[in-house]
Amino acid sequence: MNVSEQAPGVFFVEGPASNWLIVRDDSGFILIDGGYPADRGLVLQSIRGLGLEPADAEGMLITHGHVDHTGSAAYFSRTFGTPILCSLEELPHVQGREKHQVTFGQVLVRAWRPKVFRWMLHVIKAKALQAEPATRAEAWTAEKLQSLPGKPESILLPGHTPGNVALLLPSAQAIAVGDSFVSGHPISPTSGPQMLHRMYHSNPVAALASARLLESVQAKVILPGHGPALHLPLAEAVNQLHS
Repeated sequence: MNVSEQAPGVFFVEGPASNWLIVRDDSGFILIDGGYPADRGLVLQSIRGLGLEPADAEGMLITHGHVDHTGSAAYFSRTFGTPILCSLEELPHVQGREKHQVTFGQVLVRAWRPKVFRWMLHVIKAKALQAEPATRAEAWTAEKLQSLPGKPESILLPGHTPGNVALLLPSAQAIAVGDSFVSGHPISPTSGPQMLHRMYHSNPVAALASARLLESVQAKVILPGHGPALHLPLAEAVNQLHS
């Protein structure tokens, strides 16, 4: 785990295989995403390492309902009463009533590739198969988001999942893009702005089209769900994306 302040009050946590954020200001702090289920201890450690208490989180915002982003959500909801918030379109996924996840079969047919095989082993060790849905998650509203630390703004980008979003932090000129696009991944041979492998998207064509909508958004600190932070204009990163 590596914790770094990428913009004032915006702490980017690079976990073993997925990332999460801690956003704080004078009003408190929020989390954006929460790693795999096995990352829970690291999530708690990253919060306490900043002198904060997990029970004080004003909310955990979920960019999308995949288990490598929701792994701590049910625990925070049950243990601390933390509000778990996502887009209305993603709520059935986060609550566990729908599933938009790469299937075991899709992975198995590619497991002869060493990078895919190693990634599959990590997923199993990360307790992805034991992931618990956040059944008490709620849909945010724009007004609710504006009342939270960092005053995040939601940008709906369907394709990776039906209710996938990016979360803009305007005052920090930073954006949490989740898996709308990434800067690296264990099965990818390259680094830099890129789309995930198409097997990870519920609709690969829509995922790319949605990601390209970010070209007009003003941000210069890009915080992806996988890979390191990027410091470049968002439009420049988006222009590097291809299917």
